[in-house]
Amino acid sequence: MIRESLTPRANWQEQFESLGFTYHSIDDLYWDERYAYRFTAAQIDAVEDATSELHQMALQAVEHVIAKERLGQFAIPEPFWALVEESWREKEFSLYGRFDLSWNGQGAPKMLEYNADTPTGLVESSVAQWYWLQDVFPQADQFNSLHEKLIAQWQTLASRHQCKGLLHFACIGGHEEDEGNLAYLRDTAIQAGFATKQLAIENIGWDDKHAEFVDDFDSRIDNLFKLYPWEWLCREAFAEHLLARPLRLIEPAWKMVLSNKAILPVLWELFPGHPNLLPAFFDAWRISGDFVKKPLYSREGENITIYAGGEVHHQPGQYGAEGYIYQAFAAQPKFDDGITPAYTSIGSWIVGDAPAGIGIREDVSLITKDTSRFVPHYFVD
Repeated sequence: MIRESLTPRANWQEQFESLGFTYHSIDDLYWDERYAYRFTAAQIDAVEDATSELHQMALQAVEHVIAKERLGQFAIPEPFWALVEESWREKEFSLYGRFDLSWNGQGAPKMLEYNADTPTGLVESSVAQWYWLQDVFPQADQFNSLHEKLIAQWQTLASRHQCKGLLHFACIGGHEEDEGNLAYLRDTAIQAGFATKQLAIENIGWDDKHAEFVDDFDSRIDNLFKLYPWEWLCREAFAEHLLARPLRLIEPAWKMVLSNKAILPVLWELFPGHPNLLPAFFDAWRISGDFVKKPLYSREGENITIYAGGEVHHQPGQYGAEGYIYQAFAAQPKFDDGITPAYTSIGSWIVGDAPAGIGIREDVSLITKDTSRFVPHYFVD
């Protein structure tokens, strides 16, 4: 795993905008092709194997949490416990997720967390860096099968889960990045044969007379992909109607377990000493050495606090009311060319149950945030 300095292509902005990646320069610098990461094929195999194993362990952890009635430790509202269990027992359809890993190319990748409900960064991981590869390293390869696997997984929804009719896609209105990710996922569903409609989550309504969710044209919603966290859904005014299951939601309710940081200490309990896991606990007194304090619910690094090397690194935010877990600190690799020093994290994608590629983020700090830069990658034999 080597960080290389490159000369950015001319007119890459126009190329990406034509592909729907309009937020490439959000916060001034998001897509950053001044650099790229070069891997060996063996290193890519290591990431893929670790991702597959972590996903299987995570599914076992969901079974454990539900069987042992531990949803209260996840701060999931009690009225939703039955919904989570039913969703899991019925093996409701799941589309995708993304592990965040700390790894420098040597040893075992370490799992930092599992973004299993609403991961973003799809357009840049699936489309943008693939076009970059064709222009810059056309003889090389890239760990990136996201597009093909997403289409295949939507086809699985239609065939194995008997999903028919219109498929609605919703996210917060006016959020350019979320709308871009949603439009891309919608495109893959269309290529899989679905009729689709995109709308703002704010425009979803409840029809009391017919006991059904409706869109902004009062059409019934039977199947909804939501780029909107379950913990927020549970607080909506219409949340009680979700309990009667009048529609299919993607991601399903059982993903509330995996997307919660409480899964980290549960994984460590079930698989202590596993090389891809870091020690993690519900109680602060059980952790020793450098560690990270993480809210049960947190996004984009908010309210993360790192206690390492006698220093404290904190990212403010709106999370933490539901409680915290404590995870051993695994320093992300630092690359410093004297121009743009960066800490690097690897986002490793799962589609269905299969690893599907990686995206790399860089930040000047140890905490990966929504402003962290996206850097492309390639690999050679």
